[in-house]
Amino acid sequence: MSVHPVPSSRARALVSGAYDTHVHVAPDVMARRIDDVDLAYRCAEVGLAGFVLKSHYVTTAERAAVVRKVVPDVDVLGAITLNGAMGGINPVAVEVAGRLGARVVWLPTVDSGNQRRSTATDLPGAKPAMWGAFQAGLHAQGIVPDVVEVVDDEGVVLDRVRQVLRVIARHDMALATGHLSGPEILAVVRAANEEGVRRIVVTHPEFTSQRLPLEQQQALADAGALLERCFTTPYTGKVAWADLFANIRAVGVEHSVLSSDLGQPFNPPVEDGLALFADRLLEAGFTAEEIHTMAVVNSHRVAMPRAAVPA
Repeated sequence: MSVHPVPSSRARALVSGAYDTHVHVAPDVMARRIDDVDLAYRCAEVGLAGFVLKSHYVTTAERAAVVRKVVPDVDVLGAITLNGAMGGINPVAVEVAGRLGARVVWLPTVDSGNQRRSTATDLPGAKPAMWGAFQAGLHAQGIVPDVVEVVDDEGVVLDRVRQVLRVIARHDMALATGHLSGPEILAVVRAANEEGVRRIVVTHPEFTSQRLPLEQQQALADAGALLERCFTTPYTGKVAWADLFANIRAVGVEHSVLSSDLGQPFNPPVEDGLALFADRLLEAGFTAEEIHTMAVVNSHRVAMPRAAVPA
């Protein structure tokens, strides 16, 4: 594997107690750097509270429950992503995931209309997303799922999406917006507020197929959503670090949550992601308190029910 930077001890301390709410680890349909049990052991060693198992293709609540039994000191949380493999916008799948203890529901990512229609290109030298090759393989076999839409031709949120939002609200899960476009995200966030969803995360707004302008990010923050800042987005060259930092400043630290989005074999160890992010933020002039808010306080808001959020 490649040689990567090592986090400073100060950065480790600043993110101690945080959840990494977005990781991609084995078992998966593509190569991953580490599996979920070994990652739990490593998180215990570096002082992370837990992580959310993200898969584009399968639900992970059952895996998370087993890992928690093996490594009880680390709170490993399950999730579901509403791509074609899960039946798209599927309220039953979300209900089952909720009953199994899943904490996060991602709206479609690789199968979203926005992702499929996107012609956006990575910046020069950026590393492509690993799921692109898997999606291409499905296309080659002629078994690619249908596009998963969340709004109609007028931009109105679909009734079936509202059904999903009500299930999320009933189980007090967090809603994450996946790879939707800016207008779709705004519409869904407003609908989620109407349906009683209490925790909303705008998934990596700087990602290639999204690149939400500042005014949209500010509107989403005003609507109560947290903007997820993923380490991999700038680390792999999909956005400039300076642009990411400027967005955090303009929208407000209190409206941002840090995650790694790590697990790819060519990227740094997953358990280092939040601390490496903290080192970058320190170099950019962010204070220890600001980093603690984004990494620890706000990740607890995503991972835990309101009643359990630490003061």
